[in-house]
Formats: sequence, C-alpha cells, structure tokens
Amino acid sequence: MRRNSGGKDAVSALTAGLIALGCLAAGAAAGQSFPVKPLRIVVPFAPGGSNDILARVIGQKLTEAWSQQVIVENRPGGGTVIGTDIVAKSAPDGYTLLMVSPSHSTNPTLVKKLPFDTLRDLALVIFVAHSSNVLLAHPSLPARSVKELLALARSRPDQVTFASGGNGTSTHLSGELLSQRGRVRMLHVPYKGAAPAGMALISGEVTWIFGNAIPSLPHIRSGRLRALAVTGAQRNPVLPDVPTVAETLPGFEVYAWYGIAAQGATPRDVIARLNRDIGRVLETSEMKSRLAAEGAEVKGGSPDAFNEFFRAEIEKWAKVIKAAGIRIE
Repeated sequence: MRRNSGGKDAVSALTAGLIALGCLAAGAAAGQSFPVKPLRIVVPFAPGGSNDILARVIGQKLTEAWSQQVIVENRPGGGTVIGTDIVAKSAPDGYTLLMVSPSHSTNPTLVKKLPFDTLRDLALVIFVAHSSNVLLAHPSLPARSVKELLALARSRPDQVTFASGGNGTSTHLSGELLSQRGRVRMLHVPYKGAAPAGMALISGEVTWIFGNAIPSLPHIRSGRLRALAVTGAQRNPVLPDVPTVAETLPGFEVYAWYGIAAQGATPRDVIARLNRDIGRVLETSEMKSRLAAEGAEVKGGSPDAFNEFFRAEIEKWAKVIKAAGIRIE
C-alpha cells in the first residue's frame, strides 16, 4: 500500500512555520517590553575618565526614560580585558552593557590570548562620540609643524622622543602610525598613564605626545606646550588655528572614540531598542553641548554603521601593530 507523505510534509512545514512565527513574536514582545529590570553599564576603566563620565550621563538619562535603574560598574584592569570579559560572558539579554573604546579595536591584534572573541562575543549597539587628539610639543623642540617634526626625526633617527600612557595604548599606536606614515624612526617612552606622560612632556623629559585637547588648553595658552596639529579629518573647533596632521600626511586620521556594546548573542530587537533609546539621549541639546565642551562630537547612527567603523579600526591598527612588532602577553 502506497503512503501519502505529502500531507505529513505539509503538516510538518506548517508546524515549523508556526514555531518560527512564535519565536519572532516572542522576540518582538521582548524588545517592546524591554527593560523590565535594572541594567548595568560596565566601564573597563577606573572612575573619573571620559568613558566613566559618558556612561554615568547616559545611564542617568536612561534611568529617567525607562524608570529602571542603570548602574555604572567600573571594572578596570588588563587594558580593558577584565571588564570586557564580564560582558562577553554575561547573559545575552541586553541587561549588561559595555563602554567600548579604541582598546577594543587594538586588543584582538595586540593581546596574545584574549579570553573572548571580540567580534563574536560583543554586539555593537551605538557609536556614542568621537574627538580628535592634538600633537603637543615641548617648547624646546625645534619644530613648529608636522613637516618640521618629521624632517627633524629623519635627521636624528631614534633621538626624537614621544611619550604615551603605556605600551599598546592609543597614544602609543598613534605615535607609531605617525612614524610609519612619515617614514621616520622616533623613540617611544611609555609611562604608567596619560597623566604622568603629560607631566613628563611639560618637564621636558620627552619632546612630544598625542594628548586630549581640552585638558591641554591651559598649557597651550600659557606657552608651556605647543600644539602642532590635531588628528581628526577636520580642524578641531577648540583649536581652529591648529592644522590637521592630514594636511601634511594625507589620510592620517585618528580619534579617541566611545561606544556601547552588549553580549554578542543579544537579540536584534533588543539591540534595536537600546540603539533607539540611547540615540535619543545623544540627540538632546544638553548632551551635544556637554560633549562639545569636551571637544567631542556626537555620532549616533545604526549598529551596522558602528560595526563597519569598528571592523575598519581593527584592520587599520592591526597593520600598525604588526609593522611595529608590538605584542602584549
């Protein structure tokens, strides 16, 4: 007797379809009702820095919008690895977020063994803001422009010194990028943080550094430091008369940037809800004014756009790190 399998196949297909629709409906419902409990934003740095300040401002605004408490948790250490690992191994429900910054785009190449896969275990939510840095020189440096600095370094290989907040930090890698693009060799002097590196520059222990524009303004105005260039694609409104590095080295573009990520398997609808609500916070005049006062610009945009930027940063810095032979155990 011949069995009629068509009916069974149709029933199976219908059942599978109903299950899929049920899952989609459940996901949509989760996104619509999110959040239903307190959230936390993990900051992989000590309190007081730019990442911490941004997380607290955004957290306060989200608490008001959601009527759910947003707790900021500082988990510094390991060049952001400790705090990032907490989020990478958290439940994929959108209730544990992470402040991400340039270290997250360099660590995949820089750190020999990460306890997580950056691209797999993190889901980017939104690009918060970025700001250009400034190339600051000690007044004793006989160079008043990037062109003159490169010429000096070319005539004195490994004698022109630049400071950073430590091996593998963004200020270190920015200096290596300048050396590579300018085809010169300069001597890197690492310090234990940006503050001691800045003091070393002011005292004349080193000749230049890439630093943040805002805290450097009093030293620039007093003549204790000289601003040679800014690192963004356009001139910084805070220092309108200071040229960009790209005006001498076309294509040179480096930013201090900030974003928010969640655990990698977080549902897309929850990511979309987070992106929408955080984006609304960023678009307020209060937030824009606050960031502008710090020399930063609000970015916002979709998770996909942030992901495209992030992947490009990983690729860009991987080339610099490998060419310089930098490695952190």
